[in-house]
Amino acid sequence: MHALEKEKMPRLSLGEGRNMVTQLVVVNLTIFIFLLFAKVIYTMEIGKEGDALFYKNILNWLRMPADPARLLARPWTLLSSLFTHVEVLQIFTNMVWLWCFGTFLQHIAGYQRILPMYLFGGLTGNIFYLLGVQAIPGLHTLLPDAAVMGSSPGIMAMAAGATLISPRYRIFPLLGGGLPLWIITLVYVGLSVGTSISSPGGIAYLVQLSGGALAGLMFMYSWKKGHDWGAGFNHLLFKLTHAFHPASQQIDPNHPKSAAKIIARLESQPFRKIGQVPEQRLNEILDKINEMGLDSLSPEERETLLRASDN
Repeated sequence: MHALEKEKMPRLSLGEGRNMVTQLVVVNLTIFIFLLFAKVIYTMEIGKEGDALFYKNILNWLRMPADPARLLARPWTLLSSLFTHVEVLQIFTNMVWLWCFGTFLQHIAGYQRILPMYLFGGLTGNIFYLLGVQAIPGLHTLLPDAAVMGSSPGIMAMAAGATLISPRYRIFPLLGGGLPLWIITLVYVGLSVGTSISSPGGIAYLVQLSGGALAGLMFMYSWKKGHDWGAGFNHLLFKLTHAFHPASQQIDPNHPKSAAKIIARLESQPFRKIGQVPEQRLNEILDKINEMGLDSLSPEERETLLRASDN
């Protein structure tokens, strides 16, 4: 069981260190700006037909098609569609909810859960969408060129996962003691369902959101039981982003094997003050690991452990 920091209120920050939510928002906004710029260029250069050509030449290579044959020819769209937005209202609402639920989840379970859950929920939701369009009678005929894009299934995964592990998590303490997370999730689900059913082929979007929610529930249920489905992905990402760093910085403190090596190295030598890490602090961290496991360490404690081993 992972230790949850329930006693703290969430800080909806836009720029603190290791804020994976902020990085996801920036990536989505950057891609949106490039697509919007390309769309404007097409319209200015070609005129009325520019919008149609933009969709044909650019957007169709980023959206995930609901036709299996077309998807096999463009398999990357399973992933690229999760970062693709072209409507201002869509990107605005999605990024607000991503920031909201992502911040909750990051505060409750740590930044390491954000990107794996976003991708897992998004990919699962897209697969559900594909199966839904093919399985629901008449829907494939009604929408022969159906395609999907946007971060909604990944956000729904975060909302479901965060609510599962801490439904009474509260924000805005001045509002009668705080607003519980499950109420915010209920509002988001209601708005998402209302938006989906009002659009053509809305039932397929509901299937997609259901897939994202199911993925989030499964991911965080497993995490509560001590099995982190995103650990391998996070370790690979760490290795890729630290490939050209000094050897001492290529040790992933979040990976069990790497952390075990650090602990063994520290326990094999007398403790001494290293930089700003005193012996008492190291003892406290090692005691916490012995009692609650590696997953109980906060990001600051992991950094302290890694810094103490660099000697």
